[in-house]
Amino acid sequence: MIGYVTLGTKDLKKSAAFYDKIAAEMGIGRFMESDSFIAWGSADGSAGLGVTQPFDGKPMSVGNGVMVALAAKDKAEVDRIYKLALSLGGTDEGAPGPRGDGGFYAAYFRDPDGNKLNAFVMG
Repeated sequence: MIGYVTLGTKDLKKSAAFYDKIAAEMGIGRFMESDSFIAWGSADGSAGLGVTQPFDGKPMSVGNGVMVALAAKDKAEVDRIYKLALSLGGTDEGAPGPRGDGGFYAAYFRDPDGNKLNAFVMG
């Protein structure tokens, strides 16, 4: 259902460095970019993630209640993504671990612009 998600950024170069490494950990690369926008994903049409400087020229802001969930391969990848995000200037929003019943394992963090993300796996 979701084609892609776009997050605002104050600093495209800084965001690119953050997301290039997160995407590389997940085996994904850039597939589209311009002077104000970069997207990571697969050419096969899978959902992707983009960062952009706002089109209207106004400052970016973090969406209250907005979060992007990154599907990891396994718990070890959740752990690696979380540690990598923090090492790249991200901030902690919840260390890796089980959440609720049903095998949901996740870690929560914010990118350097304050956008909230998580890495998760089911089962």
